[in-house]
Order: sequence, then C-alpha cells, then structure tokens
Amino acid sequence: MKVATFNTNSIRARLPIIIDWLVREQPDMLLVQETKVQDKDFPVDAFDDAGYQVAFRGQKSYNGVAIISRSPLQDVVRNLYEGEDEEARFISGRIGDLPVINVYVPQGFAPGTEKFHYKLRWMEMLLSHLERKYNAGDPLLVAGDFNVALEPIDLFDPEGYRGEAGYHPDEQKLMRRFFDWGLVDLFRKQNPGGGHYTFWDYRIPNGFKRNMGWRIDYILATAPLVEKCTRVWIDTEPRAKPKPSDHTFLIAEFNRG
Repeated sequence: MKVATFNTNSIRARLPIIIDWLVREQPDMLLVQETKVQDKDFPVDAFDDAGYQVAFRGQKSYNGVAIISRSPLQDVVRNLYEGEDEEARFISGRIGDLPVINVYVPQGFAPGTEKFHYKLRWMEMLLSHLERKYNAGDPLLVAGDFNVALEPIDLFDPEGYRGEAGYHPDEQKLMRRFFDWGLVDLFRKQNPGGGHYTFWDYRIPNGFKRNMGWRIDYILATAPLVEKCTRVWIDTEPRAKPKPSDHTFLIAEFNRG
C-alpha cells in the first residue's frame, strides 16, 4: 500500500502536477490540503478519469481538504467539531479496515495573536478527537500539513525562527502529545538525518534551489502500521516544476499482509 500527503496550495492551479504524479506513482491514496475551492467547483472529473474516487470538504479561496483513493472511502466525517464557522481543515473516513484522517492545521500567524491561540486549540481538539474515537493499539493513519517543525533538523534556520509560529515550544509540546498517545512520525523513524524538507517558502529567493525549507508535513501511524511500513520518502521533483505548490509530496509504503 502506498499513501501520500500533499499541500496543493490550490488544487485547481496544481491539477496538472497532481494528475501527472498520480499516473507516475500510482498511490493507493493521496491526502491533499489547502485545496482552496468550494465543493461545487472541486475537479472531480479529472480524478475519475485517472481512476480515483474523491471525498472532500472545501471553502472559497482558503483551506480545504480531500482524500483521493482508488478504493471507496466509507464513514466520511467532514467536521472535527460542531460549529457553523468551522474552517475546512479536517476530513476522515475508512478505506477497508483502515481509518484515515487528513488534517490541515492552522498556520498560526504569530505567537500571542488570536490565530496562534486558535492553532493551539485546534490541535488540542484533534488530540481529544483521537482519544475519544480511536484506540492507539489499532491501525490508524493521520497525515497532512501540521504547520509545525518539531526539531532543529526539521528546518533550515532553527535559531533564526526559534519561537515563531511553526517552530514554537507550545506547538512542539502539543505535537509530542500525539506521539505520547501512540502515533509515530514515520519519516523521522526511517530517516534520522537532517536536510529533508516538505515546504520551501515562495518568499525566500531561490529557497528551493538552496534547500531553505521546513519539514512540516507528516504521515503519522499507530504501531500496527509502523510494523508494516517499508519506506518513507519526500519526492522533491514536483517542487521543481513550473508553477509548483510551496510544498511537495511525502510518501509512505506499507506491506499489505
């Protein structure tokens, strides 16, 4: 089984890159974030033509999440919590016997702001959701853009960004609580070294070519899946294409047995 996550930064703008990647890599499942499209405008037909089914939740111009799968997605949930103003940041379901959660954690803007406090609250709500709905001893996959670099090796300038949104101790403390509950960072388990990133800010001149990036996208899994995981890697090729997202694809492969 091959699973990937990708922040698209507009799924319609990045559709040729995504479809080409699906045709080349043939994943069983792709979780995407920041689709930036209302549900009525989601490009379903393009994925149908490529042999994939899609479940999604979007909103105009901001946020948005989707699960793209070869197999039917069942028991779809599109809200992390009940609230009319909830942003489109969460979608979950089940593919066969495997529960899957796709998240787009708020960026946070800056410590001390309401946006940063909202980010921390949202992460707390996600953790509470896991504790209520799932058992860490059963298979579970949680993936997406968490907007948190956890360790100094997870960004190109840890001293320069220390204490800012995305590399703040309050966020890092919350991320470690997901691990304490029973999730494992699959990429870091198999790739202990630094210099591996999933996001390169457009605003840094030649940031991608200079590898001035952050590792803020994750594929997390409980122990039964960790045991079956055979490979985890970052595909940087799509980030080098014309008009790319500022993120790229993170992929994990698992034995099916």
